[in-house]
Amino acid sequence: MRRLLTLIVALLAATSILSAQQFDANFSDSTLRLDYTFMGNASEQYIALRDITETEGWWGRRVNLGSVPLKGNGDLTLSDSETGEVIYKTSFSSLFQEWITTPEASSITRSFEFTILVPKPQRETVATLVLRDNVGKESVHTFKLNPTDVLIGDRSSHEPLPHTYVHRGGDPKECIDVVILAEGYTADEMEIFMEDAKITATEILSYEPFKSYSAKFNFIAVMSPSRDSNVSVPQDEAWRSTAVGSNFMTFYMDRYLTSSNVYDMYDLATNIPCEHLIILANTDTYGGGGIYNSYTLTTAHHPSFRPVVVHEFGHSFGGLGDEYFYATTDNNDEMHSLKHEPWEPNITTLVDFDSKWADMVEEGVEIPTAVTSERTKNYTVGVYEGGGYRSKGIYRPTDVCRMRNNTAERFCPVCERAIERVIKHQVE
Repeated sequence: MRRLLTLIVALLAATSILSAQQFDANFSDSTLRLDYTFMGNASEQYIALRDITETEGWWGRRVNLGSVPLKGNGDLTLSDSETGEVIYKTSFSSLFQEWITTPEASSITRSFEFTILVPKPQRETVATLVLRDNVGKESVHTFKLNPTDVLIGDRSSHEPLPHTYVHRGGDPKECIDVVILAEGYTADEMEIFMEDAKITATEILSYEPFKSYSAKFNFIAVMSPSRDSNVSVPQDEAWRSTAVGSNFMTFYMDRYLTSSNVYDMYDLATNIPCEHLIILANTDTYGGGGIYNSYTLTTAHHPSFRPVVVHEFGHSFGGLGDEYFYATTDNNDEMHSLKHEPWEPNITTLVDFDSKWADMVEEGVEIPTAVTSERTKNYTVGVYEGGGYRSKGIYRPTDVCRMRNNTAERFCPVCERAIERVIKHQVE
């Protein structure tokens, strides 16, 4: 047994060295920020490259460079121009891809900002960005990325905003770096923000599997002051000047709090180690949102702040879907087509259930699975109807989960496994 453990450790070390060598062979220790514009409507979508800028230091993963843990609603691939070899890939979702499923997208064309950070390649590469709608139709944008292009802007000399680690697991180049931005906090309210940021890190790291991997996470609070306190609430005719210009009533849903100012978010994080964004809103009104590999935005002073920030980080970091549902029609119930398997790892239409958590359902558990008090208490994995905002046709793994209930004490086993896979993909 001791020899086997020694062999496993040696293999892991060798894999880590090989990954580092692959990174060093293809990339410089710098970050390129790719600013895109997504534009379209329910029937057609377009992608445009807006700007490319550079900063010193690459804070993202240096392992598993050519693969992604989740499909997402889109992905970006960097391929060597000469050999065609994939040297880096990342996946994501965006507010735009959600918007195109709303009724408004059938009558108007809109544009949305989106930013992706990539390591700076040493040689010319082909950058291919793919967007997918809810039925899998793709839009593709390709360009040749020349790392010596004189029009790549240099942001390395920009002074970073004041920031501090509210949790430091280790070296930023070896950990997952989560930036926490202040939204709607004035300069005089920065002490309040710092306390809220500490609560955020502590609460997320109190849940498994984050708790077991706390040494692999850094949480960095960035003091980004706003002119006005609180955030914009259109339904109350209250518009405020804030750091990222967030507002409630996204897609005309009262509690959906988001921001379309993605470039501003990354401006505020310039020259600070950053892989994931959490934005804390200085309001006691319930609401928020989380978008896979884009950002989490949630209210910091509502009584449910603690469970909600964990829930929204489940979206933005783990790519998890909402497991709650409505008895009546809701504005975003068309996000998932019942004829297709959703990419989120914790919901299914049973179109391709084997790709989800079929291996975690014990023999004898019926599909669909009836809700019982015993199963609720024990987080029994099954296939429970109701999820992804729909009461029929979409199924969740357990009856109770942080991705469904604010009262849940944990993520369900399926969500825990999914989050752990994302963590391992970034650090192992």
